[in-house]
Amino acid sequence: MFDAQAATFEVNGKHLLSPIDLRFEEGQVHGLIGHNGSGKSTLLKLLAQQQPASGGEIRFDGRPLSDWGNREFARQVAYLPQHLPSAESLTGRELIGLGRYPWHGLLGRHTREDREQVERAIALTHTEPFADRLVDTLSGGERQRVWLAMLLAQGSRFLLLDEPLAALDIAHQVEVLALTRRLSQELGLGVIIVLHDINMASRYCDRLVALGREWVALAGGGLAMGLVFLLAWRRGLAPVVVVLSGLVVNLYLGALAMVLLLFHQEELKGLLIWGAGSLSQNGWQDAAFLAPRLALGALLAAWLLRPLAMLELDDASAKSLGVSLKWLRLGGLGLAVFLTGCVVSVVGIIGFLGLAAPNIVRLAGARRLGARLVWSTLLGALLLATTDQLLQRYAGILPTLIPTGATTAALGAPLLLWLIPRLRLANESPPREAHAIGSRHPAPRRLATGLAIALLGVAVIAALAGQGAGGWQWASPADGELLQWRWPRLLAAAGCGVMLAIAGTLIQRLTANPMASPEVLGISGGSAIALMGAIFLLPAPGNLPLVGVGTLGALAALAMLVLVNRKSGFQPARLLLTGVAITALFDAVRAIVLAGGDPRGQQIIAWLSGSTYYVDATSAGVVAAVALLLALAAAPLARWLDILPLGGATAAALGIHLGRARLALLLLLALLTAAATLVVGPLSFVGLLAPHMARLLGFARARAHLAGAALVGALLMVLADWLGRQLLFPQEIPAGLMASLLGGAYFMWGLRRL
Repeated sequence: MFDAQAATFEVNGKHLLSPIDLRFEEGQVHGLIGHNGSGKSTLLKLLAQQQPASGGEIRFDGRPLSDWGNREFARQVAYLPQHLPSAESLTGRELIGLGRYPWHGLLGRHTREDREQVERAIALTHTEPFADRLVDTLSGGERQRVWLAMLLAQGSRFLLLDEPLAALDIAHQVEVLALTRRLSQELGLGVIIVLHDINMASRYCDRLVALGREWVALAGGGLAMGLVFLLAWRRGLAPVVVVLSGLVVNLYLGALAMVLLLFHQEELKGLLIWGAGSLSQNGWQDAAFLAPRLALGALLAAWLLRPLAMLELDDASAKSLGVSLKWLRLGGLGLAVFLTGCVVSVVGIIGFLGLAAPNIVRLAGARRLGARLVWSTLLGALLLATTDQLLQRYAGILPTLIPTGATTAALGAPLLLWLIPRLRLANESPPREAHAIGSRHPAPRRLATGLAIALLGVAVIAALAGQGAGGWQWASPADGELLQWRWPRLLAAAGCGVMLAIAGTLIQRLTANPMASPEVLGISGGSAIALMGAIFLLPAPGNLPLVGVGTLGALAALAMLVLVNRKSGFQPARLLLTGVAITALFDAVRAIVLAGGDPRGQQIIAWLSGSTYYVDATSAGVVAAVALLLALAAAPLARWLDILPLGGATAAALGIHLGRARLALLLLLALLTAAATLVVGPLSFVGLLAPHMARLLGFARARAHLAGAALVGALLMVLADWLGRQLLFPQEIPAGLMASLLGGAYFMWGLRRL
C-alpha cells in the first residue's frame, strides 16, 4: 500500500506537485486525471522512486521509500514510463525475460521459475503470436502488451503506468485498459495509471484521483473580479453596472477559454471535469483548505449583516443614514468573491446553487437577510451533498463520469421551474433606478446611415480581402470561384447578427432589464439540448435532421416559457427566471456531455462556438430572408417597446393588454433566437452586446434602438467572421467567439468611460 503525506516536488522554486495526501490500495485500478501540468506524471515518478520528493513523505507498506533497496523495491513495484524506449534487437520474449532481473541480479542465471514466470506473463497478456518477433517491428498496441508482460514478469504487487494510451488509437486503448483491469482483478494487483480520456478512466478505473492547480484558478478568479471592480468603480459599484461588467468579463474570458479548448481539446480534457464541478477527493487536504476560509467568511458575513441589510433600501434612503454605498458594496462583493474563489478553486464550478437556494428559502418564508443567509447555506449544502451521495451510490452502473456540480444544476433547474409560479415577486412597477447607458445622439438617422456605410465597407473587404497560400490577396469581384465560398458566410453572419441584436433589444425592453439577452431566455438552451441529444442518439445525423430537431427544441423551450408564465400574464421577472432555469439545464447537460470525453464532443464544441464554416448558398439565402422578414415584423412594435419599460401599471393605463403584448413579443423573440441559434450556436452573446453598444452610440428611442442594434449586430458578426478567418490562418476562430471578443472589448471600454 502506498501512503503519501503532504508529498510535494519542486524544481528551482517552481512547484510541479503541490502538497498532497493520498493512499493507494492493492487490488484496485487507480486513475490519475487532470490537466497538463497538474502533476500526474510527477506523482507517478515519486511513487516509482524515479525522483525523491522535495517535501512530505511517501511510504510503501509502512516504510519510507528511501528505506527500500532498488531490487527489493522493484520486486514490489513495476513502472512503465510515458515514452517507451527502443528495444533494439530484442524479441518480445527476451524483453519480457528482462523483467526477472530484480529476482536474480547481475550475475544470477535464469532458473526454471524465471522461465515459468515469463511464460505465465506471455499467457496472461496473450502475446504468444509475437513473442518471438522483434519488439520494434510491432504495432503500438502490441508493443504496449509486451511491455505490460515484462512488468508482470517482475512479479510485482503494483503496476505504475504513465500515459500508456498516448500513442494508441481507440481500439488499442480499449484493448490495453481492458487487459489492465482484468489483470488487476485476477491477480489482485494495484494499478496506478495516468490517463487523459475521462470516459475511459471512469469505465475502467475503480477510483479516480483528480489533480489540479487550485491557486491558478483562485488567481484567475481574483483578476477577473478585479477587472469588474475597475470597470464599475466610477459608478460607485452600482448594481446594474457591476452585473453588466461581470456578464461582459465572463463572456469575454469564456470566449478565450473556448478558443483554447477548440485548438487544444486533448490537452484540456481534465479542465472539462473541473468546469463541471467534480467533488472527487484524494484526502482531507481540500476540506482542511476550505474549513478555515469558510469559517472566516462566516464571521465576516455576520459582521456585515446589519450594514448589508440597508442595501435593500433605495440609494437615497441608505445615504441619508450615513452609509457609504461604494465601500459597503465593495466589502459585500469582496466577501462573495473570496468565498466563491475558494470553493471553485478546489472543486470546480458548482452551478445554480447560488441562484436556486436563496429563492427557495425566500419562498419557504425566510424574509430577513440573516435568516436567508443561514437557511440558504444549509439548503445548498443539503442539495449538493444529496446529489453527490446519489451519484456515488449509482456510480457503478453509470456509463461515464457524471460530475456533481453539473448534476446538481440539472436536478435543480426543474425544481426552480416548479417554484416559479409559486414565487412571490414584485408587482408591476417601473425600475427603481435608471438603467440608461450612454447619452442620446441628436441625429440617430445620420448615425444609422454611417453604420450602414461601415457595414457595406466591411462586407466588401471581407468578401475580397483575405489570406491564401501566397499570403494576403485582394480578389477580383469577377472571381466567382472564390466568392462562392465567401459570400454565403458573410450573408449568414450578417443575418444572424441582425436577428440576435433585435432579439436582445426586445428582451431588454420587454423586461426593463439591461442584463437580459436571448441566450438567457432559454430558447437557445432548449435548441442546444435537442441538438446535443440528436448528435448522441441519431446515427450520423445530417444538417436537415439537426435543423429539425433544433427547431423542436426551441419550440419546447417556448412552450415551457408559456406554460410557466401564462397565469402571471408573462411577468418579466418570471420570464427571466424561467429562462435562467432552462439555460442552467442546458449548461448542466453541456458540462456532463463534454466532461465524459466522448469524441462527438468536438462536434458539439464546434457548433457551440458559432462557426459559419458549413453554411452554403441556400442556407445563407434562407437566413437572410428570415432575418429580413422578422426585422420587418419587429418594426411596428416599437411603440410597445417605448411604453413597456415604464412598468406594467403605466402600460395598462395607456390601454395595452399586457398579456397579449408580451406573448406577441415573446413569440417574435423566440423565432429570432431559434433561427440564429441553429446557425451560429447559443454562445455568441451578440444579443447582449449589440443593444448595449447601440445605446452607447446614442440610439435611445425604441425604433432607432432596433435599427441601430440590428446594424451593430450585423457589423459585429461580419467583422468577426472575417477576422476569425484571418488571425490564425489557416486555422479559424469561429464567428460567434470572435464576436464576443470584439464586442466585449468595446463594451468594456464603453463602460469604463461612463
